[in-house]
Amino acid sequence: MAAPRTALVIGGTGPTGPLVVNGLVARGFDVTILHTGRHELGPQDAGLIGPEVRHIHTDPFDGEATADALGSESFDLAVVMYGRLRVLASLLARRCSHFVSIGGVGVYRGFGSPDDLFPLGMTVPLPHGAPLVGDGEDFRKLRMIRVTEESVFEHHPQAIHLRYPQLYGPRQPLPREWPLVRRALDRRPHLVVADAGLTVKSQGWTGNAAHATLLACDAPTAALGGIYNVADSSALSIAQIAEVIADELNHSWELVSLPYDLAAPARPMVGSWSTTHRVLDIGPTVRDLGYHDVLAPVDAWRAAARWLAENPLERGGALEQRLGDPFDYDAEDRLLAAWRDVRRGFEVTLQNLAWTSEPNYGSAYVGNRPNPGVTEKRQSLNAVESATKTTAR
Repeated sequence: MAAPRTALVIGGTGPTGPLVVNGLVARGFDVTILHTGRHELGPQDAGLIGPEVRHIHTDPFDGEATADALGSESFDLAVVMYGRLRVLASLLARRCSHFVSIGGVGVYRGFGSPDDLFPLGMTVPLPHGAPLVGDGEDFRKLRMIRVTEESVFEHHPQAIHLRYPQLYGPRQPLPREWPLVRRALDRRPHLVVADAGLTVKSQGWTGNAAHATLLACDAPTAALGGIYNVADSSALSIAQIAEVIADELNHSWELVSLPYDLAAPARPMVGSWSTTHRVLDIGPTVRDLGYHDVLAPVDAWRAAARWLAENPLERGGALEQRLGDPFDYDAEDRLLAAWRDVRRGFEVTLQNLAWTSEPNYGSAYVGNRPNPGVTEKRQSLNAVESATKTTAR
């Protein structure tokens, strides 16, 4: 009887790690995970990783310590999900038959500073082969993502490298969906969104990202030596995510749109100083890896909301502080009151505005019927009001 294939997973205890480990066990691998041990799964995570999985505790950011811990061992598969990837790629050269690594999507030019692009912002979707950050990129971390990718293929020409987006779902070290979940749990009647909450960015549910990783572990011939973006097949806007989360938690709220410069409470949800879109092309991931969503985005966001509602962050604790959201509801209410005052004054100005020819929606069809667009000033005012705020869901 042939010996089982061996797999080394560096990391393995984060949000996607146990799903990858268990997927490899189900594929017949004899799995070893190498990690610091600081995030060893606790009683609340019992059963996530079975006793058949061997653990090696060392520092994956320390090349010498990792080399000492591995000794002369080699593996059929190495999956590097954590640690200093540039060092580990070199260390595992000639120690594994197949190498899968995880990096970030911030490697694309403009991802950190979309305002520096012309035209402003990133195209939708951003092509898979779009230019990467250059040596002049201000954010050193983003430059090093590109250098790390180059290092992976220097040592493992047939590797498969995955670019993870912002993840959501169970066991996130910093769950960025918490500002929405907490406000829904607190039954906030209003939610401030920036620029109508229309910002869209590619994200990945943990189960979907783990599925993509396991597909890479299967080493399809077409994918060897390639780099692939990982994300849900479709992306919801912030307003849509807020709607889904509120509905899942049996709540409803009015979404109040403010210009980004004024929408301070929305900043933690946007996660950037710009509301530009960041939508990734995952076409090659679908084509070469055979990727599909394990859970569709609407269902995945529902699952993420339920999990956080059942496993809430400590209010006022370190994680909430890292999110940058003070949950200052009194200040939010004052902001909304001031915004309503501004809108009332604006409506008075609109009533006194006389167009030489009032702007309309236009029509591609010519006929005898009148254009169904706005024809009266009062209707125009109603349209402005509808565009300025989203009605309660």
